[in-house]
Amino acid sequence: MSMPSTGIRFQGTCFWVRHRHREYGPFDYEWSRDFAGVEFLYQRQKFGEYCSPLEIDADLREFRLPMRVVEVGSIVCGSLIYGIINGLSFAEKRDVVTKELANRGLERFADNIHGWQ
Repeated sequence: MSMPSTGIRFQGTCFWVRHRHREYGPFDYEWSRDFAGVEFLYQRQKFGEYCSPLEIDADLREFRLPMRVVEVGSIVCGSLIYGIINGLSFAEKRDVVTKELANRGLERFADNIHGWQ
């Protein structure tokens, strides 16, 4: 059975974006040292942070990723942080990710989510 050309694969808090049969990642997040925000990571390097709804910073340029991977990775990171901050259940977080991808015409990625039960 061949893997779809697009999708998202989760393992713990990490995820990879599959685009054109190639995986990019891992994307991840961790609480900042002062627990006042959340840092976004790509391949264990910080690329942004969430401090409040009005203070969000992210820049993946240095990784030279395809724009579609940047879009999907950013949407998934933002959706996960939204779910965590709002105390959503596992199923509700998955629904937010799926909805946000679909709202941006990226449902083909949401149709192929693996490793996230």
